Amino acid sequence: MSEPARHSGLGAHRQPGRAERPAERTGRGRRAARRLAAACAAAATLFTAAPAVALTAGGDVRQASDSGASAEYPVVMTIETMTPQVAAPNGTVTITGHVTNAGKSVLKGAHAAVRKPYSGKPLQRRGDLAMVAGRGTPMERDGAELESPQYALPELGPGQSQQYTLGVAVSDLGLSESGVYELAVDAWGSTGDNSRDRPLGIARTFLPYNPGGVEAQPTKVTTLWPLTHAPVLAAQTYAENDQTVPVLRNDSLAAEFAPGGRLYELVDTGAKLPGLTWMIDPDLLDTAFAMTNKSYRVQKPGTESVGKPARDDNTVQGTGSAAATAWLEKLRAAVGKNGAQVVSLPYADPDLASIAHNGADLAGMGTALNKAATAGRLTVEGRLGIDTRSDVAWPYQGHLDQQIAGIAQQAGSSLLLVDGTSMPDPDSVPYTPTAVRPIGNGQSAVVADDTVSALFQGDLEDPQAQTRSTQRFLAETLAITHEQPQNQRGLLVMPPRELSVGTAKVLANALQQASGKWLAPVRLDELAQATPDPKANTAVPAATDYPTQTRATELPAADLSTTDGIQHDLDTLMRVLTLPQRVRGPFSAAMVRSLSTEWRTDAPAGNTYRDGVKKYLKDLTNAVQVPKKTVVTLAGNTGQLQVSVRNGLTQTVTNLKLVLTSAQPNRLRLGKEEELVLPASQSVTLRFNAEARNNGPVTVTAQLMTTGPNPQPYGDPQTFTVEVTSVTNGVLYVFAGAGVLLLLAALRFVRQRKRRGGQPHEDGDQPVDDDPAAGGAAGPAGNHGPDAGPDQDRDQDGDDGGEDRAPAQTPRDSGADGRDRTAGDEKVGP
Repeated sequence: MSEPARHSGLGAHRQPGRAERPAERTGRGRRAARRLAAACAAAATLFTAAPAVALTAGGDVRQASDSGASAEYPVVMTIETMTPQVAAPNGTVTITGHVTNAGKSVLKGAHAAVRKPYSGKPLQRRGDLAMVAGRGTPMERDGAELESPQYALPELGPGQSQQYTLGVAVSDLGLSESGVYELAVDAWGSTGDNSRDRPLGIARTFLPYNPGGVEAQPTKVTTLWPLTHAPVLAAQTYAENDQTVPVLRNDSLAAEFAPGGRLYELVDTGAKLPGLTWMIDPDLLDTAFAMTNKSYRVQKPGTESVGKPARDDNTVQGTGSAAATAWLEKLRAAVGKNGAQVVSLPYADPDLASIAHNGADLAGMGTALNKAATAGRLTVEGRLGIDTRSDVAWPYQGHLDQQIAGIAQQAGSSLLLVDGTSMPDPDSVPYTPTAVRPIGNGQSAVVADDTVSALFQGDLEDPQAQTRSTQRFLAETLAITHEQPQNQRGLLVMPPRELSVGTAKVLANALQQASGKWLAPVRLDELAQATPDPKANTAVPAATDYPTQTRATELPAADLSTTDGIQHDLDTLMRVLTLPQRVRGPFSAAMVRSLSTEWRTDAPAGNTYRDGVKKYLKDLTNAVQVPKKTVVTLAGNTGQLQVSVRNGLTQTVTNLKLVLTSAQPNRLRLGKEEELVLPASQSVTLRFNAEARNNGPVTVTAQLMTTGPNPQPYGDPQTFTVEVTSVTNGVLYVFAGAGVLLLLAALRFVRQRKRRGGQPHEDGDQPVDDDPAAGGAAGPAGNHGPDAGPDQDRDQDGDDGGEDRAPAQTPRDSGADGRDRTAGDEKVGP
């Protein structure tokens, strides 16, 4: 592939945040690569991005950026197209590119020419490809320049560039046999400050030559084709004509589903490739299906994290219904032909690595992953009408360690897709082993070739990058096939999840160039069933070996804990709803979306999404509540406290009880609780028996609790003050008398202990006082505890007529005096 003198063959288009691949892992000839490491490091300063320059045949001059060119080698050359990309006998190879003067002096008498490959022999090992890609300035091993064809260059001042075109006959290149050859294009001439005719710069690429005649088993290649997107389906729904309409946090998919959009082009390109393995996020299919509803709504910008029910004032009409409908039909057709396979990722593609490293001890994570796997399979099969495989784990960027393997096993994944940097093969293996290998605990890994996969990171939009990646892919795969011609092996190509349109088309073209020649496309299932190579590396690295740069992008423990809390709050809400299916599905899906791998590259959006889900769930939970109150007056020593409970939901609520707790039970005792049934959008008033023993204020806490096994607090507690007035003197005297009796009993107890010398009674079951009558009067407090439960009144109009006025609006509006105010009815949530 094209290798300008000051360009690196690999890594220039690597995905942001992707861990750098060690030099010794860029090819299978690792021993040779390590010997070159020092030289490559020294040359790295020369392998910078090409200057953004161009000059058309008409002479349009554009300035070059500073490339760090030296006075001896001032030219930066590029190879931007090569036709054909695989040489054939008796054919012609046409090369185009640019020559740029990145020096400080004018170029004179210069020309561009093709160099004949050194020795006429193919590069024998993959390590040889790495050596060529790592070269800097022109050298003898780049071959000898051909006298024809040559492209005469005009005088180029500093920063000027000239396009060139060279067509060379394959017979003139002296290719002797099938294999991969270096193909170099250089510039010769002189400069204004040095009249010596010399090489001024060079660009290198690889030319596969496959004339036939040499029988070799084609390498089986499995290519992953991801269809993923950041979650956009919100937990809210919009009520329209007694129907619920889906709500999206933005309308970005409308453009992506339309012709020219990323997801449209991925489906269109992938449909033309045989044996493709589609990696599909089921949440994306659910979102597309939701968008087929012509009435779907989109949250207005800035309201995504508010967590309020969807209304006209915070949503707008969506625009992508037609595009989503057409895209789903196009996808169904694509995955059903050319021997394709569909792998359903867990629903919303949760981040296994983040969970393994930062959330493995959270109780809800295992449950969430299991639900995501099941829901993923059912969603893909239902939306696409095709069988799918759902036991495949794809950790972020394919990086694996023992913790990730463990969490994947808990989630039911028996097959893991792994990047080659996580499981590099030993130096003692001089060839590329087949991709599949057992890793223990009933799991297998399919390891992607790190050099090949690295070619398709990032966005390959410019012609130079496209040609560089294509020619290197063809060279690497042909070299793999020729390593052991009669030993058929399997290769996994793993592009990034966020595969761009340009990169997808480059990868598709490269596969088409080699398929049927030295590559045979196969499904993931077929590759995974191959016999593992006993010499391949099967050791899963420790967590300490996980790439530091990649770990820095993980979802933090705090975000995972927030999501785990959403599951707990959701479980509590489910216990009280009579129609839980209205809420369970949307919130369970939203919780898993909060864990999506897609938030790796957009953490702020992930935080906003989680906040919106959490606040909306809180809003629904608080729709069933004890309205706020400040002061309640109890006139007399006995009476009833009236407390209302408001159900602001549009469904009946049950399995709840209200518990009143007095902060001073010796002054104010309250009746016990009973269960509640709250009709939709109504209030219920409870009357609790109360017994006061003294005048003055007492703080009371009202807390809703779930009933049944393991009762849980429901919602936030509400506190108010009970102002006790007019407790009669007689009652006070009785209380005082009871206090005197208790004091006398205590004194008698102390005297008896002194007489026994502090020793306990011989019979441990007997009271310390042998006189059964002594101290037996517990006082009035022991005889006046109310044992009757609260009276429950239901106010159909939402007004119980008592001290507590149940509002229909959440939160309650209190007046300036702290007393409760009744608000107008407003239904909340499902």
